[in-house]
Amino acid sequence: MAIIRNIIEDMRSRSQRVVVVEKEEKVLVGDGLRQSCWANMPQELLREVLLRIEASEDTWPPRKNVVACAGVCRNWRVITKEIVKKPELSAKITFPISVKQPGQRENLLQCFIKRNRSTQTYYLFLSLTSSLGDDGKFLLAARKSRRPTCTDYIISLDADDMSRGSNTYVGKLRSNFLGTKFTIYDGQPPHTGARFTKSRSTRLVNLKQVSPKVPTGNYPVAHISYELNVLGSRGPRRMHCVMDSIPSSSIEPGGVAPTQTEFSLNNIEMFPLFPFFRSKSNRVMENSLSGPLVGNQKDGLLVLKNKAPRWHEQLQCWCLNFHGRVTVASVKNFQLVASAENGTAGPEHDRIILQFGKVGKDLFTMDYRYPISAFQAFAICLSSFDTKIACE
Repeated sequence: MAIIRNIIEDMRSRSQRVVVVEKEEKVLVGDGLRQSCWANMPQELLREVLLRIEASEDTWPPRKNVVACAGVCRNWRVITKEIVKKPELSAKITFPISVKQPGQRENLLQCFIKRNRSTQTYYLFLSLTSSLGDDGKFLLAARKSRRPTCTDYIISLDADDMSRGSNTYVGKLRSNFLGTKFTIYDGQPPHTGARFTKSRSTRLVNLKQVSPKVPTGNYPVAHISYELNVLGSRGPRRMHCVMDSIPSSSIEPGGVAPTQTEFSLNNIEMFPLFPFFRSKSNRVMENSLSGPLVGNQKDGLLVLKNKAPRWHEQLQCWCLNFHGRVTVASVKNFQLVASAENGTAGPEHDRIILQFGKVGKDLFTMDYRYPISAFQAFAICLSSFDTKIACE
């Protein structure tokens, strides 16, 4: 660990020489690190050092040393990214992009959500232990924003800055007026050929009222719908999730889901130029892009549905087996499995892909696995917090 201490001391001394220039001039952050003496370490020795560090650190907070190594210089960063495996293989969330990558295939990655009622904010943490009361590692934050016709949940990598104009913006969840249908939007393309949906934040970029580098793209990645309770009978919620960016074959042995490798700094050339004043035809086009998928549009896409609970005669309530991860009965609790809509039902359709449940007044567990990511799972769980008068 002496090497790590020397690296950190070297980084601190060089960071004091960082030059910050206002307005049109660029901010020269970390330029000195590229010329660091650590960048000249022989590749074979550097790889061996990073392999040992990666193998010795299994949990947070000690894992911060792996991140520190990636921040030394470009050579260290490239090799560290090669050594550190994706959550699918390592079951570890190391870099920010990990929240956009699918979880582990065999086991559920255990997380929890804390709710702050007064500020309408929600915080996602990675569980460090099997205990329901650990502090966890912060992953994502979301803030609820009510509008006349819908509700938005802005999702960010920063616990304090949750705005579309921030470079920590990850995506958003938007509901319809009744709170029965939701669309999850990613701030960057989830895969090649992803459909771009324009919104007010896009028009602000074209008007240059925010930084051109702010990732304000809107790419639909999932549509969530809650079944209307037209008869008014009390019972569990019924929900469907159509994952726009994940094929149904991803849950089969050898199946593959799209995996993002890095956050891109979007610029104005990436987006089509939309006029500020929209015609009726513009609005029709936008609705066709962002509306729920129907009919043949769902063919080949992964569809998730909530696992039907069973009625417990002695307890006189609906029950699901959360294996100790949920302790409080709530209409918000659910388990999602793959629907058999797109093919013959098999054992992979019985595997729980996402489960969410209450353990305290403002504390909820969230466990997910491949092929969905922490970001997608978090957004789906946020939809459960929204009030659904027409469903209950």
